[in-house]
Amino acid sequence: MEERLCPGCLALRRRIDQLEAEKQQLQQLLEAERRAGKRQAAPFSKGLPKKKPQKPGRKPGADYGAKGHRPPPPPEKIDEIHEAALPDVCPDCGGPLQETDVQQQYQVEIPRQPIHRQFNVHLGWCNGCRQRVQGRHPLQTSDALGAAASQLGPDAQAAVVELNKNAGLSHGKVTAVFGNLFGIKLTRGGSAHVVLRAGRRCQPIYQAICRSVRRSTRVVPDETGWRVGGLLSWLHVFVARRATAYVIDPTRSHEPAERLLGVAYRGTLTHDGWSPYDHFENAGHQQCLQHLLRRCADILETATRGAVCFPRRVAALLRQGLALRDRHAAGEVSAHGLAVARGRLQHTLEDTVYPPKTNVTNERLAQHLWKHIDEIFTFLHIPGLDATNWRAELAMRFGVILRKVWGGNRTWNGAHAQAVLMSLWRTCWQRGHLALDFLSDSLRRRLIPAALPP
Repeated sequence: MEERLCPGCLALRRRIDQLEAEKQQLQQLLEAERRAGKRQAAPFSKGLPKKKPQKPGRKPGADYGAKGHRPPPPPEKIDEIHEAALPDVCPDCGGPLQETDVQQQYQVEIPRQPIHRQFNVHLGWCNGCRQRVQGRHPLQTSDALGAAASQLGPDAQAAVVELNKNAGLSHGKVTAVFGNLFGIKLTRGGSAHVVLRAGRRCQPIYQAICRSVRRSTRVVPDETGWRVGGLLSWLHVFVARRATAYVIDPTRSHEPAERLLGVAYRGTLTHDGWSPYDHFENAGHQQCLQHLLRRCADILETATRGAVCFPRRVAALLRQGLALRDRHAAGEVSAHGLAVARGRLQHTLEDTVYPPKTNVTNERLAQHLWKHIDEIFTFLHIPGLDATNWRAELAMRFGVILRKVWGGNRTWNGAHAQAVLMSLWRTCWQRGHLALDFLSDSLRRRLIPAALPP
């Protein structure tokens, strides 16, 4: 005979079954995260491929434009002309040939023969103050003589920094590239010395970059883990419109941000909600909406029954704010309409967040939103302000790729040079300049002015 249970026992049994299902789902998620953390061979894996992926390769049609082929060089840039003459006879039947036309083909090649320069450095004495005076050629990067007289040129030194700090090659691979491509003998220590020297030489430029970020009215900060001497440190980034400053620091506290921006910074910070940024009480704040949407999505993965209502409602309100911004930018909503819709959206969010939540995870999200309730829709008050911290995420990816390749820095001198050169490279990219040329030109100067590319 079937066992008859009271209504209370049936409810408990249903609740046990529900909890067992949630437990199974959480165990699967935990195992997936553990496997992802151990999968170092594919650190950027995005999971299984799509069932219906887009067709690879370039798309047909006229929209593809001129980028489908390499344009020929202008006549003034052609350095060599070679004739590809017809053979004496037909290669198939051996019959005579008659020339009908001449067509052009172009190549661009890299020069693999290094240039060896000799500088006859003239020395003398001042008859007035009896100081030693030494001549300097514009192509020289150092006044060293004697045992240190044989050096790399400015372009070669800039190429070492480019390969190591931008391309992500280790010092061993940098030496292999120089040896295999150009026949230039370079040791790992020599490559590291070039990077350290470039970092010291660019210190005035780095300080100018930090000043430019500090003066900016909008800054997007972020941070990620880094290694210095095998110990955990932190890579901080601060992105302004025309400059980016990196800082490597032993701590993840608010101190690196306060040293670079100043505790009295009055601009607007767009960030991921990390609590140390709350120390900037005089600044405006914009919480990253993408982080909040991702947090709602994570809650929905395990939420059941009524617990799904709150994260769904919050995500819908955030998307309404983004849609309102886009409609205003497209001219569909006037400034007055934007102000009215913004106020309604703010009040609706407050009414959604304020009541206490019975679900622990939802209550934690609600407390975070209530604490920063006036920082959610700041982008609807300030035209052109980013609603997410994508600029910092993009700049941080620059450092994360290097960390994945060779892990970090061995010394704090190397870490400081890392921050200086990464800041230079990223700032030049923002301003449309080639950092390779900028660094090569800077290395030739006795005194580097604290100036950035225009």
